[in-house]
Amino acid sequence: MTEKYIHSTTPSAEYATAERCHIIEILNSPSAPEASLAQARVEPGVCTASHLLKSVAEWYYILSGTGDMYIDNQLAGHVSAGDTVRIPADTAQHICNTGQSDLVFLCFCTPPFAPEAYVDLSGTE
Repeated sequence: MTEKYIHSTTPSAEYATAERCHIIEILNSPSAPEASLAQARVEPGVCTASHLLKSVAEWYYILSGTGDMYIDNQLAGHVSAGDTVRIPADTAQHICNTGQSDLVFLCFCTPPFAPEAYVDLSGTE
């Protein structure tokens, strides 16, 4: 059997991004070309950089913490554990941690996230 069905990650795989969050790539592999999955962590008082993903739709599933979600430069709403946010492809987005603890969420992208899809809008707004 050559196809990989189980992918493992560890918290030590977390890395900081210029977007002002910390990421653990859970699944972003040629063996799963349909979608990608990552865990993001935003520290208290931090807003991620405004950005969009070209031709990539994204969903956030909030695991812990609280925040404000901005879509198309508008406050889309307040988020907390158990909330899901749909972000259409090619749409400006950022999230701000409004709580006292880390804001942690899953990022599901389809098609899979690729660095060339990321467009930084923080200098244009």
